[in-house]
Amino acid sequence: MGWFVLVLAGLLEIVWAGALKHTEGFTRLWPSMLAVGTAVLSFLLLAWAMKSLPMGTAYAVWVGIGAVGVVVAGIVTLGESAAPGRLFFLALIVAGIIGLRLVGD
Repeated sequence: MGWFVLVLAGLLEIVWAGALKHTEGFTRLWPSMLAVGTAVLSFLLLAWAMKSLPMGTAYAVWVGIGAVGVVVAGIVTLGESAAPGRLFFLALIVAGIIGLRLVGD
């Protein structure tokens, strides 16, 4: 259950980071509310996952899911660069996430 909660927390990190792009410095109400609300929920789920997973593993996976997700969202929705080097290093992050899961709790 801890891994499921951790993945959910990571997915929410993608949402709040993406919403930050649209807050215009927290001057727009709805994007700001979405960013803050999903950030709080993401942190709470991360904390809950850390009850059963090692702190370092949980945090690294949470950050990795968020980082990869935000970059992919930027490529898909904002036309950001999908240069081969960029994709290679994203693949390394994904490999790290998978590796942390495979070596166990």
